[in-house]
Amino acid sequence: MSGHSTYKPKSGFARWLERRLPILGFIHESFVAYPVPKNLNYLWTFGAILSFMLIAQIVTGVVLTMHYTPETTLAFDSVEHIMRDVNWGWALRYAHANGASMFFLAVYIHIFRGMYYGSYKEPREVLWILGVVIFMLMMATGFLGYVLPWGQMSFWAATVITNLFTAIPVVGNAITTWLLGGYSVDNATLNRFFALHYLLPFVIVAVVGLHVWALHVTGQNNPTGVEVKDVEKETLPFTPYATMKDMVGVAIFFALYAWLTFFVPNYTGHPDNYIEANPLVTPPHIVPEWYFLPFYAILRAIPSKLVGVIALFGSILIVAALPWLDTSKVRSGVYRPTFKKFFWAFVAVSVGLGYLGAQPAEGVYLLAARILTVCYFLYFIVVLPLLGKFEKTLPAPESIAASMANGVARSGEGVNA
Repeated sequence: MSGHSTYKPKSGFARWLERRLPILGFIHESFVAYPVPKNLNYLWTFGAILSFMLIAQIVTGVVLTMHYTPETTLAFDSVEHIMRDVNWGWALRYAHANGASMFFLAVYIHIFRGMYYGSYKEPREVLWILGVVIFMLMMATGFLGYVLPWGQMSFWAATVITNLFTAIPVVGNAITTWLLGGYSVDNATLNRFFALHYLLPFVIVAVVGLHVWALHVTGQNNPTGVEVKDVEKETLPFTPYATMKDMVGVAIFFALYAWLTFFVPNYTGHPDNYIEANPLVTPPHIVPEWYFLPFYAILRAIPSKLVGVIALFGSILIVAALPWLDTSKVRSGVYRPTFKKFFWAFVAVSVGLGYLGAQPAEGVYLLAARILTVCYFLYFIVVLPLLGKFEKTLPAPESIAASMANGVARSGEGVNA
């Protein structure tokens, strides 16, 4: 779904530029005149929130690299130098560290919203897959960044995660040695992780560009899951309507981000990471950042190292297969009563795995993690295909206009823009 650009250059310079590089017309068509469904609710503001967080992470990260030293004997002290000696260095460091948590919080809400409203269904399969690619790049970037402070948790997290690649038959040891730049986590490892951590955000920007491009080709989904049929009656220009709604969402999210950064900056961190890395002292309980915990729980729940690694990566990749696993002809969960129950059960399973990932891998915690791991995969492999075949759905409206006339948008499932 795309609108016809109504951009008309007013100044002589704008007309001159438009004939040679129509970037102003492109911006106007994509972010001003672009039509969006009238019934989008505030869950659709998370695209703008994620864009804001990506920019914030890049800006704070670039400034931090001006003072960081990627060398094993100096890395920890350089972070302390940033915190104590650099003007507003403590704020930049806390903003960057907590920005990662806020970034992942926003992306998890964004993913669950897409799953609930069926935003992965035809014709948005490529859009969804690109979103999963962005998520995987974020995970890689987040892990690499976690290593850089060179604290105890940083060092041992790098040791544990890179050691997973040794489970790959035949080439596992070679891949691990290549990643580490040697046979253990050392100076070469830190340099490589630093270079990749600096590079990957710009790769994310490129994939986000493709993601937005794919979105503008297919058009936005909406709470009813009904495609736009009449652009004039069922849509509004992106600016000022969606723009103002996005600004409200970003402002609320920024307030939470600022509170976390300035009032409880170490809430999501681990105290052991304020101890300089020591290869001779293993922490009693190695815990990654909270946004990795569900996948960490899946990894530890499986006794076989190789199968655990396969399950770890499979738990992410299976999300990319959603367009083909969910065969229901009804897109939105609003009109799928049985799906709603299983969806919220899946959310509970994911949160439960996150909790168990922070607990010791023993006793009842390990048993619960194994049960929830099975439930996680059953949701995708068994529940969704069966619901697609046998679920009784409610009658969906024929158009967005009809749904709004019937009060669906005002009943909480959507809000008129």
